[in-house]
Parts: sequence; C-alpha cells; structure tokens
Amino acid sequence: MAPVAGMLKERGFHVTGSDVNVYPPASTLLDSLKIPWNEGFCEENLKPAPDLCVVGNIIARGNPEIEYILDEKLPYCSMPQLLEEYFIPRHTSIVVAGTHGKTTTTTMLAWIFHVAGRRPDFLIGGVAPNFGERSYGLGGGQEFIIEGDEYETAFFDRGPKFLHYHPDELILTSLEFDHADIYPDLAAIALQFRRLVNLVPRRGKILMLGDSAELKEVTAKAFCPVETFGLSADCDWCAGDIQWQDATTEFRVAYRGKEVTHVRTPVAGKHNVLDALAAIAIAYGRGVECEAIEQAMATFVSVRKRMEIKGEADGVLVVEDFAHHPTAIRMTLEATRTRWPKRKIWAAVEPRSNTMRRKIFEHVLPEALALADAVVIGPVNRAQLLGESERMSPQAIAESTTKLGKPAMAFDSTPELADYLAMQAKPGDMVMIMSNGSFDGLSGKLLEKFKSRERVVR
Repeated sequence: MAPVAGMLKERGFHVTGSDVNVYPPASTLLDSLKIPWNEGFCEENLKPAPDLCVVGNIIARGNPEIEYILDEKLPYCSMPQLLEEYFIPRHTSIVVAGTHGKTTTTTMLAWIFHVAGRRPDFLIGGVAPNFGERSYGLGGGQEFIIEGDEYETAFFDRGPKFLHYHPDELILTSLEFDHADIYPDLAAIALQFRRLVNLVPRRGKILMLGDSAELKEVTAKAFCPVETFGLSADCDWCAGDIQWQDATTEFRVAYRGKEVTHVRTPVAGKHNVLDALAAIAIAYGRGVECEAIEQAMATFVSVRKRMEIKGEADGVLVVEDFAHHPTAIRMTLEATRTRWPKRKIWAAVEPRSNTMRRKIFEHVLPEALALADAVVIGPVNRAQLLGESERMSPQAIAESTTKLGKPAMAFDSTPELADYLAMQAKPGDMVMIMSNGSFDGLSGKLLEKFKSRERVVR
C-alpha cells in the first residue's frame, strides 16, 4: 500500500492514509514523499471526505474507517482495482506470478528494461536497492511490469489480486500449495492460475517453468503461445554451464538450442538462475539487446531480505532471507552452501506465514532444514489463533530434523533462541535467518550479542 500511495502522489494526487505499527521501509518511504499517515483507525481520518478510499486486503469489517465508508457511501476500491483503472491501461502489462520467485523475477525484469532505456512502470512486492530502495517506478515507458500475487484482493473481493492485472505477457515461475488460510488445497490455487491464463490475449505470450507438471496443466488450454524455461535442454529457454566463482554466478542462455547470451550476475543459487532466465527470456522477446541484458544482470542487486547480509560480528555472519515455505527454504539453503561453502550454516526459522504455522508441511520441512549444519526453530507466530491439532509443532520439526543427522532445537521465545545462538555459534559460522517477517528483530539481536562477545574477548 505504501508504494501505491507513492505512485499516486507522483501522479499528482493528494494522498493520506491510516495504519498501525508502520515501520521501515514503508514509513521511511511515506515520510520521504511527504505523505501524511495516521497511526490507528478512526472516522476523523476520513474528514473531509476523500474522493476515493483505497482498501488494503488486511482490512476487515469492524474496522472503524470501513464502517464509516460504508455508512456514508464513500467511493472505495481495492489496491488491485486502483492499479487496474489508473495505472495499467495504455501499457503492455507484464505479470509475474507463481508460488516462488515472483519478487526477484519482477525486479530483474524491471531492472533490465531500465538499463535498456525502456523507462518501465513497475510495482514489486519488495524493496529494490537498484531503484534507490523503492518498490515502484513510473518511467512512462510502454511496459507496466508487476508482481502478480495469488492472495485475495480485499474483504469485498475474495479473488486473487492478479486477476485485475490483465496480462499481455505472463511469467509463471512455479505452482505449489500455499496460503492455507484462504485455499483448501492445491487444486483451488490451480483454478485461479487457470483463470489468470485465460486472461492472456491470443497476441500475448506465457512463459512457464518447464519442469512443473502443475503449470503444464494450468496452461494446457491457453489461447496464446506458451514457452518454457528451465535447466534442461528440452525447454525453449535453457540456462547451462552454470558456475559460481568470485562471488558471481555465470551461465549461458540458449533459445531452442541456439545461444543467445552469456550472463554474469552477483547472486547465488539455482533459483536465482531460473528467475534471471525468465526475465531475460521476456526482455529478449520484447526486443531488448543482449548488451543491455548482460549489463543489467551484472549490476543487479538482490531485493532486500533475499540472502541479504545484515552484518558480521566476532566472525559470525548474519544473513536474512524471506523463505517461508519448504521449497523456498531448501533453495535458499542450497544457495547458501554455494555462496559460503566453508562456513558452518545455522538455519534459524520462524513459523510465521499462515501456511508455515500449520501442520501442513511438518513431513517435508525437516528434509529441507537438514541441508543446514544445525537448526533452530522459533515459536509459532500467533499460536493462540490455531488449535493444537492444526498448529505446527516446532518440537516435532526439531526431532525429525535431528533424526536426519542435523542437530535441531525448538525455542519458546526469540530471546531464548538468540541467547542459544550467541553461546553456540563460533567465529567462521553463519546464521541464515528465514522468515516472511522480522522474526522479532532476531538479526539485530544476534549482531549485538556477537559484538558484546567480541568486546569481552578483547
């Protein structure tokens, strides 16, 4: 919502807002744009009456401002509806959707178009250092590049956000079960992806991960051309000769057997190669020169909380990642092993997302976590909102991971977990913190503890 407020401000609208517990980067973005916002919700925040109220998808009936909007019949819409009406028209809409990799792929694609001088409009679900720590841009070019989220739109529109984005070209990065709070199973999510596919015009294009049986099913009845990308030679777009050296991943890109470009980029891991490959394929297909693609990938900086180095103290490196699904955790730990092969890896996981908080992945999560050398698991976020039969058991995860040969412990609080790591992590180790939230400020707590330990030793 904060980036969209920024987009409206840059378009000349007067924008205000309401929220609770606003923190960086949202708060700093709003302040830098001189957008006033209110801490908390009340009727007075809507006086004088705005011309339009934009409602975030976390807002529910009972919120005093929503009740006032409905009572007074003030005009309102959802954030995706706003984009649909005010920003996407008169652009070529390029939508990036999928369970994993949306944010990175969208950011890579926007950066390629920017470096190529195409002045894209874009909106991503993360903070992009390449764009001055912003999540959006209004370059005024032909393309609008947007991350397509399958999560619900608003309390009055339970359909996924991405159905409002009218894709001319669509990237599908993956399809797995997630968002257990609103989808009962994978089939329910797949149905929404089929609806998204059905919106792409005949003149458009779909690019999908080639080894996904689920994506093959949802694109089977597409009315537009469908191309595949992946690491195998039978994909239309293939990444090969992948090497990690000198803090850079290097790989070749081929289209239907013919080499297109040779890329070097300062990100690690197979998942980042796939994200880059998808972005390159769409950009090349839209006429971006290889020189611009190569320059963009060489200067790409990962989105915040994607293997983001938070600091090092007393020889212990602390890194954060957004991973909160067994597949994402596995890919992150594989990439971590590639980037820091000589360090002992501590995996610190917070069961915070609406899916991770539940038992759904208890049987597969230990196998992913066992890619680390040692594991610590925090308490289930908002545990009181789930019954014991439904709630994930950190202790059970720890026991299963230990049985796989990797020591794991579960903790009842973040401070206890931080104290344990402060005692156990040694110089030369690293802590990979994985959560879709702040993990109660764990990275800062650890760095301070390691610094204190360093001072004591000295």
